[in-house]
Amino acid sequence: MSSSTVASLKVNKGAYTASKAAVEIMTKILAKELKGSGITVNAVAPGPIATEMFFDGKSEEMVKKVVDDCPLGRLGKVEDVAPIVGFLASDAGEWVNGQEWPVPAGSVDVSSSLCLDQNLVLFE
Repeated sequence: MSSSTVASLKVNKGAYTASKAAVEIMTKILAKELKGSGITVNAVAPGPIATEMFFDGKSEEMVKKVVDDCPLGRLGKVEDVAPIVGFLASDAGEWVNGQEWPVPAGSVDVSSSLCLDQNLVLFE
């Protein structure tokens, strides 16, 4: 599991973002290393999901800001991400390998291939 935070370049998220970026790179490397084994390796990068971990240490004001910043107007639920994980783990997903699937609740500023942050443009 990765996170849409990786591409958002948010301040004060360095260690968290680095750990999730490592998941993305490991996904690509493992997909190549497992060539011919019939095993596919993919990562899912959800936006903010309403879990105990998400709420831990956040004030109501902080949670409200996250919700207000979300184009869909709510936090995600595990049920929003589970079908994608299910697809990737099923026979239907056998042709998908070495990919990071962003599920950022409509946030268009988070992408592994293009990230816009004020005047900064990064390409993969």
